[in-house]
Amino acid sequence: MPETKITALVLAAGKGTRMHSPRPKVLQTLLREPMLRYVYRALDPMFSDILTVIGHGAEEVETVFPGRSFVVQAEQLGTGHAVQTAWDAVKATGATHCLVINGDTPLVTPEALSRLTDAAGDGDLAFMTITPKSPAGFGRVVRDEDRRIAAIVEAKDYDIAVHGHATGEVNAGIYLLRLDTMGALLDRLENRNASGEFYVTDLVELAVADGLTVTGVQCGDDLSLMGINSPRELIQAENALRRRIVEDLIDRGVLIHNPDTVIIGPGVTVEPGAEIFGHCEIYGESSVAAGARLGSYNQITDCALASGCLVKEFNHMEGAVVEEGVQVGPYARLRPGAVLRRAAKVGNFVEVKKSVVGEGAKASHLTYLGDTEVGAGANIGAGTITCNYDGKNKFRTVIGEGAFIGSNTALVAPVTVGRDALVGAGSTITKDVPDECAGIARGKQVIIKRRLKRS
Repeated sequence: MPETKITALVLAAGKGTRMHSPRPKVLQTLLREPMLRYVYRALDPMFSDILTVIGHGAEEVETVFPGRSFVVQAEQLGTGHAVQTAWDAVKATGATHCLVINGDTPLVTPEALSRLTDAAGDGDLAFMTITPKSPAGFGRVVRDEDRRIAAIVEAKDYDIAVHGHATGEVNAGIYLLRLDTMGALLDRLENRNASGEFYVTDLVELAVADGLTVTGVQCGDDLSLMGINSPRELIQAENALRRRIVEDLIDRGVLIHNPDTVIIGPGVTVEPGAEIFGHCEIYGESSVAAGARLGSYNQITDCALASGCLVKEFNHMEGAVVEEGVQVGPYARLRPGAVLRRAAKVGNFVEVKKSVVGEGAKASHLTYLGDTEVGAGANIGAGTITCNYDGKNKFRTVIGEGAFIGSNTALVAPVTVGRDALVGAGSTITKDVPDECAGIARGKQVIIKRRLKRS
């Protein structure tokens, strides 16, 4: 008997009309990640070959997922037609079996898929079933008097007089097909139904009629297998995913206060021993080390937060690196390229973009640092602005170790303020200030006596 080799086939060609969006349904997002990415996360640990059938918005899907293998379904004529379109590509992988899954099932897990592959054995066709509280528009599973699988009938075509009373069991839309027996059945699919489409579900009735082995893997009320067809269902799935991530982190030792208000994306890494206060949102490829402390009302994307850092309340951070002992906020904005070295401090209404704030340096209030290198121990006074853009080009500002920049200063780049230099408050600095020197550039104050009109 040849070794079993399974190729995964993701059906992702549909428009998703009920989503009321021009975007392909599989690119609709949960926790800022397209739902198709979640399906890939479940498949990647299990299958070396993964093919995706695309159609509506095909170029957009290919752009979002470069490097994936795609098969284009030029006309979207149903799920059965999608499998027919990809069948030659599946056979070319050398597979013995094909796992077919819809691209709109972002909650599916590798563990759930293993239940199907384990239960299917070496059979001809297996599929997963669920028993939700409401069967909605899902295909009904029909069983005979001996509780054996007889067919899957789409909701639009279900007739009690013909198919009997509904059992409550519905099709989850995940199948395992044996290639050497299912190919001939694919050629026999017809579109004589209410939708005029070729259904992959019809393979079940054809397989039963031919005496092939058909297995229904019952998964109870496991709603993680259900697809998403509407904005409401997407929101429900997103909430379920959010809870799953937060509860898993709590179980692994992350202290999360007010967890119902914390949102953490699937690509985020949080080490046990970190402390997070809701409301807080963390997205992208962010990492939060043990001992980091994140206050309420922070939005953090693609940031690296080291042990011992304190992110106070009401900060917006993206693409930033925050080292040990750093304090951020409240009300700070860190933009891509911001690097805060050990024990640095960035405080109230400070914006940092593509800049390095050196070890122990401080910018405590009302400051903009763009394209700037701030040396260790430097102090940036309130109201300081690095003028990095001349309308055409960006230029860098360098502030040396131990420098003191007085309040309400404009540093017009390119410019360097040397080590232990001082810039007087209210200055506009356009020339370099050497090490251990003072730079003052402001008009001389003039006092003029007022002439008051007295009644």
